[in-house]
Amino acid sequence: MTPKHMLLGLAIIFAWGFNFVVIKWGLDDLTPMMLGGLRFLVIAVIGSLFFSRPNTPLKWIIAYALALNFGQFAFLFTGMMFGMPAGLASLVLQSQVIFTLIFAVFLLKEIVRPYQILAIGIASSGLSVIGFADSNTTLTILGFALTLAAASSWALGNIITKAIIQKGYDANINLIIWACWVPPIPFFICAYFIDGSHVMWENLIGIDWKTLATLAYLSLFATLGGYGLWSFLMARYPAGTVAPLTLGVPVVGISSSALLLDEQISQAQWAGIALVLLGLILNTFGSRWINALTKR
Repeated sequence: MTPKHMLLGLAIIFAWGFNFVVIKWGLDDLTPMMLGGLRFLVIAVIGSLFFSRPNTPLKWIIAYALALNFGQFAFLFTGMMFGMPAGLASLVLQSQVIFTLIFAVFLLKEIVRPYQILAIGIASSGLSVIGFADSNTTLTILGFALTLAAASSWALGNIITKAIIQKGYDANINLIIWACWVPPIPFFICAYFIDGSHVMWENLIGIDWKTLATLAYLSLFATLGGYGLWSFLMARYPAGTVAPLTLGVPVVGISSSALLLDEQISQAQWAGIALVLLGLILNTFGSRWINALTKR
């Protein structure tokens, strides 16, 4: 990867890692359902002006959007509202890799290699340590469980994406953009029944420059900019070169949350973080390591 493109990769890592701090700020002014609905509405309105509709059938667009957009972020935003620290959320959400492997076995009948089973075990033990560590941090079991649910929704979205690709339909940034027309509907319906119409109205009339900046970052920078640059790099380099960059997202998320939100992490949770990262690294590079060893 050229230095210029490496800088683009680092920009993506920062945008996606800092994204969790911005979400926390957004939840100060908007309810989880309103934040989710407005975020995807902004993406859909602006993005569809620049990207054409994918050739993907509507039923697959809806399935993709409900899992990857609505399910993931409804659980994530609610989890962060109910005690999931932003920094830890950036890490725990990466457990989608583990859930994707598990879903692929049961839904797609894929074969999991021994090193992947080991990676699942290591990362799962790390998640257990994080979730059940006796600490004075703000982490709650409810927030942790909702974030795991968000990761499982992301994983289900990955399986749907793979099914879309196997059927020969578009699963590129065009799908990402146009699928954003779907989630505002369930988000606003949930906001009506969970928050009430008066809270929805108060959220709307209370939008100020801070809220607008939050929505702009989440929609334009983290989503349109982040996935746009990601697609650019994926088109020019092997997936094995680009994909490991996501391992830097929790590093940025945890660091920026500690710096800007003053989030505290206990020693036990740091141990859990190390185990999760070890599991993710083993899953990402295990195949290369095995191939390198067998060639000796």
